[in-house]
Amino acid sequence: MERRAFRINGFLVLVLLLALGAGAAAIGLSSDDEGTFIAFALAWGLIALIVITGFMVINPNEAKVVQFLGRYVGSVSEAGFQWVLPFTSKRRVSLRVRNFETNRLKVNDADGNPVEIAAVVVFKVVDTARAVFSVDDYEQYVAIQSEAAVRHLATTHPYDSHEDDRTSLRDGATVAEELTIELRDRTELAGVEVLEARITHLAYSPEIAQAMLVRQQASQVVAARTRIVEGAVGMVQLALDRLAAEGVVVLDEERKAQMVSNLLVVLCGDRAIQPVVNTGSLYA
Repeated sequence: MERRAFRINGFLVLVLLLALGAGAAAIGLSSDDEGTFIAFALAWGLIALIVITGFMVINPNEAKVVQFLGRYVGSVSEAGFQWVLPFTSKRRVSLRVRNFETNRLKVNDADGNPVEIAAVVVFKVVDTARAVFSVDDYEQYVAIQSEAAVRHLATTHPYDSHEDDRTSLRDGATVAEELTIELRDRTELAGVEVLEARITHLAYSPEIAQAMLVRQQASQVVAARTRIVEGAVGMVQLALDRLAAEGVVVLDEERKAQMVSNLLVVLCGDRAIQPVVNTGSLYA
Protein backbone atom coordinates (compact mmCIF):
# COMPACT_ATOMS: atom_id res chain seq x y z
CA MET A 1 0.00 0.00 0.00
CA GLU A 2 1.14 3.53 -0.74
CA ARG A 3 2.44 5.71 2.10
CA ARG A 4 4.09 9.11 2.27
CA ALA A 5 7.85 9.21 2.36
CA PHE A 6 9.84 11.50 4.64
CA ARG A 7 10.69 14.65 2.71
CA ILE A 8 11.97 18.20 3.28
CA ASN A 9 11.76 21.21 1.04
CA GLY A 10 14.82 21.00 -1.22
CA PHE A 11 15.56 24.72 -1.08
CA LEU A 12 15.72 24.62 2.73
CA VAL A 13 18.21 21.74 2.68
CA LEU A 14 20.24 23.52 0.00
CA VAL A 15 20.43 26.69 2.11
CA LEU A 16 21.50 24.66 5.16
CA LEU A 17 24.15 22.90 3.10
CA LEU A 18 25.55 26.20 1.80
CA ALA A 19 25.48 27.66 5.32
CA LEU A 20 27.39 24.64 6.58
CA GLY A 21 29.93 25.10 3.80
CA ALA A 22 30.35 28.77 4.64
CA GLY A 23 30.86 27.90 8.31
CA ALA A 24 33.42 25.24 7.48
CA ALA A 25 35.26 27.66 5.22
CA ALA A 26 35.26 30.36 7.89
CA ILE A 27 36.64 28.00 10.52
CA GLY A 28 39.27 26.69 8.14
CA LEU A 29 40.38 30.16 7.08
CA SER A 30 40.56 31.39 10.67
CA SER A 31 42.96 28.58 11.49
CA ASP A 32 46.66 29.01 10.73
CA ASP A 33 46.97 25.29 10.09
CA GLU A 34 46.53 24.48 6.39
CA GLY A 35 45.75 20.88 7.29
CA THR A 36 42.74 22.01 9.31
CA PHE A 37 41.35 23.94 6.32
CA ILE A 38 41.78 20.93 4.06
CA ALA A 39 40.12 18.66 6.62
CA PHE A 40 37.10 20.97 6.92
CA ALA A 41 36.89 21.27 3.12
CA LEU A 42 37.01 17.50 2.64
CA ALA A 43 34.42 16.94 5.38
CA TRP A 44 32.04 19.47 3.83
CA GLY A 45 32.59 18.00 0.37
CA LEU A 46 31.77 14.49 1.63
CA ILE A 47 28.62 15.75 3.39
CA ALA A 48 27.61 17.66 0.25
CA LEU A 49 28.00 14.56 -1.91
CA ILE A 50 25.83 12.55 0.48
CA VAL A 51 23.15 15.25 0.75
CA ILE A 52 22.99 15.85 -3.00
CA THR A 53 21.84 12.24 -3.59
CA GLY A 54 18.59 13.09 -1.81
CA PHE A 55 17.54 15.98 -4.08
CA MET A 56 14.80 15.45 -6.68
CA VAL A 57 12.36 17.48 -8.76
CA ILE A 58 8.70 16.43 -9.02
CA ASN A 59 6.48 17.80 -11.78
CA PRO A 60 2.73 18.42 -11.42
CA ASN A 61 0.61 15.24 -11.64
CA GLU A 62 3.66 13.13 -10.98
CA ALA A 63 4.91 11.04 -8.08
CA LYS A 64 8.15 9.29 -7.25
CA VAL A 65 8.43 5.98 -5.47
CA VAL A 66 11.38 6.05 -3.07
CA GLN A 67 13.43 2.95 -2.19
CA PHE A 68 16.34 2.68 0.22
CA LEU A 69 18.58 -0.32 -0.42
CA GLY A 70 15.68 -2.18 -2.05
CA ARG A 71 13.16 -1.34 0.66
CA TYR A 72 10.11 0.76 -0.10
CA VAL A 73 10.13 3.81 2.18
CA GLY A 74 7.25 5.78 0.68
CA SER A 75 6.08 7.95 -2.20
CA VAL A 76 6.31 11.70 -2.77
CA SER A 77 3.65 13.42 -4.90
CA GLU A 78 4.04 17.07 -3.86
CA ALA A 79 5.28 19.00 -6.88
CA GLY A 80 8.48 21.02 -6.53
CA PHE A 81 12.09 20.71 -5.38
CA GLN A 82 12.18 18.06 -2.64
CA TRP A 83 14.76 16.26 -0.55
CA VAL A 84 14.47 12.72 0.80
CA LEU A 85 16.87 10.32 2.47
CA PRO A 86 20.26 10.06 0.72
CA PHE A 87 21.27 7.00 -1.27
CA THR A 88 17.68 6.27 -2.24
CA SER A 89 16.45 5.33 -5.69
CA LYS A 90 13.48 7.21 -7.10
CA ARG A 91 11.14 5.85 -9.74
CA ARG A 92 8.86 8.24 -11.59
CA VAL A 93 5.14 7.40 -11.88
CA SER A 94 2.70 9.59 -13.83
CA LEU A 95 -0.57 10.46 -12.11
CA ARG A 96 -2.12 11.98 -15.23
CA VAL A 97 -5.40 10.70 -16.64
CA ARG A 98 -4.62 8.57 -19.69
CA ASN A 99 -6.64 6.72 -22.28
CA PHE A 100 -6.03 4.15 -24.97
CA GLU A 101 -8.09 2.15 -27.45
CA THR A 102 -7.93 -1.62 -27.52
CA ASN A 103 -7.25 -3.53 -30.70
CA ARG A 104 -10.22 -4.57 -32.78
CA LEU A 105 -11.02 -8.00 -31.44
CA LYS A 106 -12.89 -10.71 -33.33
CA VAL A 107 -15.05 -12.76 -30.96
CA ASN A 108 -18.36 -14.61 -30.96
CA ASP A 109 -21.24 -12.90 -29.20
CA ALA A 110 -23.72 -14.65 -26.92
CA ASP A 111 -25.67 -15.91 -29.96
CA GLY A 112 -22.53 -17.31 -31.60
CA ASN A 113 -22.25 -14.60 -34.27
CA PRO A 114 -18.69 -13.40 -35.01
CA VAL A 115 -18.33 -9.69 -34.30
CA GLU A 116 -15.57 -7.11 -34.28
CA ILE A 117 -15.37 -5.02 -31.12
CA ALA A 118 -13.04 -2.40 -29.61
CA ALA A 119 -13.22 -0.09 -26.60
CA VAL A 120 -11.55 3.03 -25.22
CA VAL A 121 -10.37 2.91 -21.59
CA VAL A 122 -9.69 5.99 -19.43
CA PHE A 123 -7.59 5.37 -16.31
CA LYS A 124 -5.14 6.85 -13.83
CA VAL A 125 -2.77 5.59 -11.13
CA VAL A 126 -4.12 6.01 -7.59
CA ASP A 127 -1.64 3.80 -5.68
CA THR A 128 1.96 4.25 -6.81
CA ALA A 129 3.30 1.44 -4.63
CA ARG A 130 1.01 -1.15 -6.20
CA ALA A 131 1.62 0.24 -9.68
CA VAL A 132 5.38 -0.26 -9.27
CA PHE A 133 5.66 -3.39 -7.13
CA SER A 134 2.51 -5.46 -7.78
CA VAL A 135 2.97 -5.86 -11.54
CA ASP A 136 5.89 -5.70 -13.96
CA ASP A 137 4.38 -2.97 -16.15
CA TYR A 138 1.07 -1.47 -15.06
CA GLU A 139 0.36 0.07 -18.48
CA GLN A 140 0.75 -3.27 -20.23
CA TYR A 141 -1.25 -4.91 -17.44
CA VAL A 142 -4.17 -2.51 -17.98
CA ALA A 143 -4.03 -3.04 -21.75
CA ILE A 144 -4.14 -6.85 -21.45
CA GLN A 145 -6.89 -6.82 -18.83
CA SER A 146 -8.92 -4.41 -20.96
CA GLU A 147 -8.84 -6.74 -23.95
CA ALA A 148 -9.78 -9.67 -21.71
CA ALA A 149 -12.72 -7.72 -20.27
CA VAL A 150 -13.93 -6.68 -23.73
CA ARG A 151 -13.79 -10.30 -24.91
CA HIS A 152 -15.75 -11.43 -21.86
CA LEU A 153 -18.34 -8.71 -22.40
CA ALA A 154 -18.83 -9.66 -26.04
CA THR A 155 -19.39 -13.34 -25.22
CA THR A 156 -22.04 -12.60 -22.58
CA HIS A 157 -24.27 -10.32 -24.67
CA PRO A 158 -25.71 -10.59 -28.19
CA TYR A 159 -24.91 -8.04 -30.87
CA ASP A 160 -28.58 -7.20 -31.18
CA SER A 161 -31.44 -8.27 -28.95
CA HIS A 162 -35.10 -8.48 -29.94
CA GLU A 163 -36.21 -9.05 -26.36
CA ASP A 164 -36.93 -6.12 -24.05
CA ASP A 165 -35.41 -7.80 -20.96
CA ARG A 166 -32.14 -8.76 -22.65
CA THR A 167 -29.16 -6.39 -22.88
CA SER A 168 -27.34 -6.21 -26.21
CA LEU A 169 -23.91 -4.86 -27.09
CA ARG A 170 -25.62 -1.92 -28.77
CA ASP A 171 -27.05 -0.69 -25.44
CA GLY A 172 -24.24 1.84 -25.00
CA ALA A 173 -24.83 3.18 -21.48
CA THR A 174 -25.58 -0.19 -19.87
CA VAL A 175 -22.69 -1.98 -21.57
CA ALA A 176 -20.25 0.86 -20.76
CA GLU A 177 -21.16 0.74 -17.07
CA GLU A 178 -20.77 -3.04 -16.94
CA LEU A 179 -17.39 -2.88 -18.70
CA THR A 180 -16.16 -0.11 -16.39
CA ILE A 181 -17.10 -2.03 -13.24
CA GLU A 182 -15.41 -5.21 -14.47
CA LEU A 183 -12.22 -3.34 -15.40
CA ARG A 184 -12.09 -1.62 -12.02
CA ASP A 185 -12.12 -5.02 -10.33
CA ARG A 186 -9.43 -6.34 -12.66
CA THR A 187 -7.03 -3.37 -12.34
CA GLU A 188 -7.36 -2.65 -8.61
CA LEU A 189 -4.42 -4.99 -7.96
CA ALA A 190 -2.15 -2.71 -10.02
CA GLY A 191 -3.15 0.47 -8.16
CA VAL A 192 -5.06 1.76 -11.18
CA GLU A 193 -8.56 3.24 -11.23
CA VAL A 194 -10.57 2.95 -14.44
CA LEU A 195 -12.61 6.13 -14.83
CA GLU A 196 -14.53 5.11 -17.92
CA ALA A 197 -14.67 2.34 -20.51
CA ARG A 198 -16.82 2.63 -23.60
CA ILE A 199 -17.33 0.66 -26.82
CA THR A 200 -15.90 2.55 -29.81
CA HIS A 201 -16.28 -0.03 -32.57
CA LEU A 202 -18.92 -2.71 -32.99
CA ALA A 203 -19.73 -4.54 -36.21
CA TYR A 204 -20.43 -7.98 -37.58
CA SER A 205 -17.43 -9.73 -39.07
CA PRO A 206 -17.10 -9.19 -42.86
CA GLU A 207 -18.00 -12.79 -43.71
CA ILE A 208 -21.52 -12.46 -42.23
CA ALA A 209 -22.02 -8.71 -42.40
CA GLN A 210 -24.13 -8.80 -45.60
CA ALA A 211 -26.33 -11.63 -44.35
CA MET A 212 -26.88 -9.86 -41.04
CA LEU A 213 -27.72 -6.62 -42.86
CA VAL A 214 -30.47 -8.43 -44.77
CA ARG A 215 -31.69 -9.94 -41.51
CA GLN A 216 -31.79 -6.55 -39.81
CA GLN A 217 -33.64 -5.01 -42.73
CA ALA A 218 -36.17 -7.85 -42.67
CA SER A 219 -36.67 -7.40 -38.93
CA GLN A 220 -37.20 -3.68 -39.39
CA VAL A 221 -39.72 -4.29 -42.17
CA VAL A 222 -41.62 -6.77 -40.00
CA ALA A 223 -41.62 -4.34 -37.07
CA ALA A 224 -42.83 -1.50 -39.29
CA ARG A 225 -45.57 -3.63 -40.83
CA THR A 226 -46.68 -4.75 -37.38
CA ARG A 227 -47.04 -1.13 -36.30
CA ILE A 228 -48.92 -0.24 -39.50
CA VAL A 229 -51.35 -3.14 -39.08
CA GLU A 230 -52.00 -2.22 -35.44
CA GLY A 231 -52.76 1.35 -36.45
CA ALA A 232 -54.91 0.27 -39.41
CA VAL A 233 -57.01 -2.08 -37.27
CA GLY A 234 -57.60 0.72 -34.79
CA MET A 235 -58.65 3.12 -37.54
CA VAL A 236 -61.06 0.56 -39.07
CA GLN A 237 -62.59 -0.14 -35.68
CA LEU A 238 -62.98 3.59 -35.07
CA ALA A 239 -64.66 4.08 -38.48
CA LEU A 240 -67.15 1.28 -37.89
CA ASP A 241 -67.97 2.49 -34.39
CA ARG A 242 -68.53 6.07 -35.57
CA LEU A 243 -70.72 4.98 -38.48
CA ALA A 244 -72.82 2.83 -36.18
CA ALA A 245 -73.01 5.43 -33.39
CA GLU A 246 -74.06 8.29 -35.64
CA GLY A 247 -76.40 6.15 -37.78
CA VAL A 248 -74.81 7.23 -41.04
CA VAL A 249 -75.36 3.86 -42.69
CA VAL A 250 -76.43 0.38 -41.59
CA LEU A 251 -74.20 -2.36 -42.86
CA ASP A 252 -74.78 -6.09 -42.70
CA GLU A 253 -71.94 -8.42 -41.82
CA GLU A 254 -70.99 -9.04 -45.45
CA ARG A 255 -70.75 -5.31 -46.22
CA LYS A 256 -68.80 -4.73 -43.01
CA ALA A 257 -66.33 -7.40 -44.04
CA GLN A 258 -65.97 -5.83 -47.50
CA MET A 259 -65.46 -2.39 -45.96
CA VAL A 260 -62.86 -3.72 -43.53
CA SER A 261 -61.04 -5.44 -46.38
CA ASN A 262 -60.98 -2.28 -48.50
CA LEU A 263 -59.80 -0.08 -45.62
CA LEU A 264 -57.04 -2.50 -44.67
CA VAL A 265 -55.82 -2.64 -48.26
CA VAL A 266 -55.70 1.15 -48.42
CA LEU A 267 -54.08 1.64 -44.99
CA CYS A 268 -51.60 -1.25 -45.10
CA GLY A 269 -50.52 -1.04 -48.74
CA ASP A 270 -46.98 0.10 -49.46
CA ARG A 271 -48.04 1.79 -52.68
CA ALA A 272 -50.51 4.50 -53.53
CA ILE A 273 -54.03 3.09 -54.00
CA GLN A 274 -56.19 4.16 -56.93
CA PRO A 275 -59.70 4.52 -55.52
CA VAL A 276 -62.73 3.24 -57.48
CA VAL A 277 -65.87 5.30 -56.96
CA ASN A 278 -69.08 3.34 -56.94
CA THR A 279 -71.73 5.45 -58.67
CA GLY A 280 -74.47 2.87 -58.37
CA SER A 281 -76.14 1.18 -55.43
CA LEU A 282 -74.05 0.02 -52.52
CA TYR A 283 -75.43 -3.46 -53.08
CA ALA A 284 -74.93 -3.47 -56.85
